[in-house]
Amino acid sequence: MSFKKALASKKFVLTAEIFPPKGVDAEDAISKAVSLKGIVDAINVTDNQRAVMRMNPIVLCHKLIHEGIDSILQMCCRDRNSMGLSSDVLAAYALGIKNILSITGDYPIKNGKVLAKPVFELDSVQLLDLIGKMEKGQDLNGSPLKGTPSFCLGATVNPNSEQMDLQIMKLKKKIAAGAEFIQTQVIYDADIFKRFVESIKGLKTKLLLGIFPLRTFEMAKFMEEKVPGVKVGDKVLNRMQNSKDPKQEGIQIAVETIKELKPYCDGVHFMTMNDAEAVKEIVAKS
Repeated sequence: MSFKKALASKKFVLTAEIFPPKGVDAEDAISKAVSLKGIVDAINVTDNQRAVMRMNPIVLCHKLIHEGIDSILQMCCRDRNSMGLSSDVLAAYALGIKNILSITGDYPIKNGKVLAKPVFELDSVQLLDLIGKMEKGQDLNGSPLKGTPSFCLGATVNPNSEQMDLQIMKLKKKIAAGAEFIQTQVIYDADIFKRFVESIKGLKTKLLLGIFPLRTFEMAKFMEEKVPGVKVGDKVLNRMQNSKDPKQEGIQIAVETIKELKPYCDGVHFMTMNDAEAVKEIVAKS
């Protein structure tokens, strides 16, 4: 079953995230993705996530298709202008990629140093609009295309945001621009997610809960203090700090979160830093 068909069905949809290599050897990434075949419905391939240069995700998506795995191409507006994004959309479709996740992207800065000059000509909503226009047979300037692409489009939302009105406004724009599925930021506080779901009642889309299993207390503290848009919370921090086996505690927290929030979402998106074994364990226990 394709990812698009899975979304259209009543199936609880599972996706997982794989990083392209920082180099030309993609065998490890492909192996991890293949190990999840039949466990998840599609594999997200990230696009220079956290502003770290890696192989173009189109390459890995194409290779996964040849392994019989439905891939979701992340497209980040930070690194390319509208012409570059348009070219990549056409290339992706020509290579058999049928799913795109539109993201604006993190600003490329680390320890106060700008790593590269960002573009940001478009944001995630405008990229969805651009792809929608291309699906109707035109480029950004209205010139006709020779053959038209067709995608299952997705976007992201952050239920943890303190600017919830702005998040909901942008979410409505993303759905209006053609987003058929929404993957959320990492969730640790079930009550925050429940309130968010209540606030978007009536919006027609498929909502995939973001899950990031913690490995150590230090990681949990870093997520809480340094990663924008993530709220770990004292309860989870205390569990991770007091656990004799923090990695298993992180797995258990993820399992408990999924079980509690399953009635409030249409599936789960796993962000595990290429840890395919963690995905398998969480799915088996959920």
